[in-house]
Amino acid sequence: MANSTHDTQTEIQDKAVLVSLITDEVKRSGINTEYSLEELVKLAETAGVEVLSVLTQNRESKDSKWFIGKGKVDELRAVAEELGANTAIFDQELSGAQVRNLEESLDLKIIDRTQLILDIFAQRAKTREGIIQVELAQLSYLLPRLSGHGKNLSRLGGGIGTRGPGESKLETDRRHIRDRISDLKRQLDEVMRHRYLHRERRQKTGIVQVALVGYTNAGKSTLLKQLTAADVYIENQLFATLDPTSRTMELPSGKEVILTDTVGFIQNLPHDLVASFRATLEEANEAHLILHVVDASSDMRDEQMKVVESILEQLGAADKPQIVLFNKKDACTPEQLEMLPSGEGYLKISAFDETDLLRIRELIQEHLSGDTLRFRIPAERGDLTSVLYRIGDVLLTEYDGNDVIYEVEIQRGEYEKYGHALSEFTES
Repeated sequence: MANSTHDTQTEIQDKAVLVSLITDEVKRSGINTEYSLEELVKLAETAGVEVLSVLTQNRESKDSKWFIGKGKVDELRAVAEELGANTAIFDQELSGAQVRNLEESLDLKIIDRTQLILDIFAQRAKTREGIIQVELAQLSYLLPRLSGHGKNLSRLGGGIGTRGPGESKLETDRRHIRDRISDLKRQLDEVMRHRYLHRERRQKTGIVQVALVGYTNAGKSTLLKQLTAADVYIENQLFATLDPTSRTMELPSGKEVILTDTVGFIQNLPHDLVASFRATLEEANEAHLILHVVDASSDMRDEQMKVVESILEQLGAADKPQIVLFNKKDACTPEQLEMLPSGEGYLKISAFDETDLLRIRELIQEHLSGDTLRFRIPAERGDLTSVLYRIGDVLLTEYDGNDVIYEVEIQRGEYEKYGHALSEFTES
């Protein structure tokens, strides 16, 4: 992927004023605007932006031309000039026309929350799959907004909003961009096909998959490293992990499972990004068990959990067996710990506590274990035999004439999925 602007020019430091518009519609949606703005500050800092100031405005509805009111535009211009800002970052998504109008009035680079998140992903993408997914999401976002980003694309110095597809691609006409999107989708389909075949091979060999999901910066990568001794990048910043990482983890019984770390979720995660990363996120959908990692010390814990649950629902993975791991208990006050749900399916942990790590392994083992059943399968039904090996642990094999008797420990969820094919061959 060519990054002509980013690669050939010396970047000018982005110095930004952040802007949030609070409308009646936003209030009705239940979004915590104060937390959203705090998150925008972290996103900006993660992207390498120096945040100079924050402006908020309350209005009944957004202005179709300026997004914020004309008076607030004048205030933003004055603040930017006084502080020496060269960028304005909006906490909501802007239309192409709004970007164009604001740029012409303010002479600033105009970025919205979606573009900022896409930019961070562009910085973090390392694998071919990740790079394709990010470019596809960026082009899908920019295509309907081309007329509004002319100034952004021609500014010297690069920086946020200019990484990824690159200036030369975005300045071509819509037809070429549509052709590029089609090409990227073909490439992604090929990657998805390979991922599907790889997943199918793992299932046929009986390998059990466990997926780590959670809000960004909840501690998933740290947990993966502690549970598997994986050599993974860990940093206290948003979206430190982008490309999925899978490692083998041994359970107390000696059985091995595949543990996969997935990209962190965030509220208002761009739709184009969810669509582009569906192949990656489907690791959660294909998992036998989901570990939902939660930052227990966050004041926005409940809201973050709802975001994760919502995205899992979009992916069709909401009904998957799940264990909620309340991580960072060592950073919690006694009151915070007391308020956390407890009981089956919940565990309060620190990723650095060996006792907690053992308990996680034990819980996974308990969830993945199931009932021991006996099956009498005709010898010629190799298709059913392969199903048994795929969904359970074959403990005993006996031969009786033209039949083979199998004693199998089967995971509950898997038996429910394939029970219709096996029920008539089950022995009491």
